[in-house]
Amino acid sequence: MTKIILDCDPGHDDAVALLLALGNPDIEVLGVTTVGGNNSLEKVARNARVVLEVAGRTDVPVYAGCGRPLLREPEIADDVHGDTGMDVAGVELPSPSAALADGHAVDFLINTIMEAEPGTITLVPTGPLTNIAMAVRKEPRIVERVKEVVLMGGGYHEGNWSAVAEFNIKIDPEAAHIVFEELWPVTMVGLDLTHQALATDEVEASIKELGTPVADFVVGLFGFFREAYRENQGFEHPPVHDPCTIAYLIDPSVVQTVKAPVHVELTGTHTTGMTVTDFRAPAPADCHTQVATKLDHAGFWNLVVDALRRLG
Repeated sequence: MTKIILDCDPGHDDAVALLLALGNPDIEVLGVTTVGGNNSLEKVARNARVVLEVAGRTDVPVYAGCGRPLLREPEIADDVHGDTGMDVAGVELPSPSAALADGHAVDFLINTIMEAEPGTITLVPTGPLTNIAMAVRKEPRIVERVKEVVLMGGGYHEGNWSAVAEFNIKIDPEAAHIVFEELWPVTMVGLDLTHQALATDEVEASIKELGTPVADFVVGLFGFFREAYRENQGFEHPPVHDPCTIAYLIDPSVVQTVKAPVHVELTGTHTTGMTVTDFRAPAPADCHTQVATKLDHAGFWNLVVDALRRLG
């Protein structure tokens, strides 16, 4: 059983990541922490609770965290995720019945990690890395106690918020720099991998066939997400980024990785937020970062459909 804390900014693909985690018996979600990213902190914290409501898992606590980057002005991705941060097509979303948990996300992260046995908790950030950076600065001892950090962000060749930078890294590169430079194991599941996780017509049909409220919710997510990606980024089918992190934890054979040093660019005029990945030689023995390279598309979506079926 892999114990995780999902740090997210739902977000259509964050929602699918949470459902995949909740619906797989090998993953235990200890809590959800939210961060300002795809939309405001208030909206994404509400969206996380909506997803848990849909999944029937309101027992999982949701903690609100940092609402803006460490140093920079906030940016949101409403062109991709809509006014609510998680707009859907043809589905009426429930109101969340559970309130936000008391306390700040950063304190929940620290307390949970420090109280657990070392090496038993995996952090899965799928939004900007502000909460994780704040936690490690407030309590540096969490680094040696976390099992690994598996994050959605960056890209070694791909960018989307600039020519060379991905949204989660670009909007808070200082936080990303902190997280990548700490000496815990980091797996970067970036755009080079997640652009392979396309929600094709066949994928959507297989989910729709489940005929459950959870499946209908996901189809509604894809309905909005597909049109947004077509209009804004020219994709025929939307890439569903964030659940690739969970799929890797469930079955590492679905997501191939390569060890390589990764550093975040902070000062480039055109390259701020770029995750500079060094493939020039075999990674040094003490390299603590690796990047995801190749996705088993069918295997990935089989995991997602199976999880949705379990949540049925």
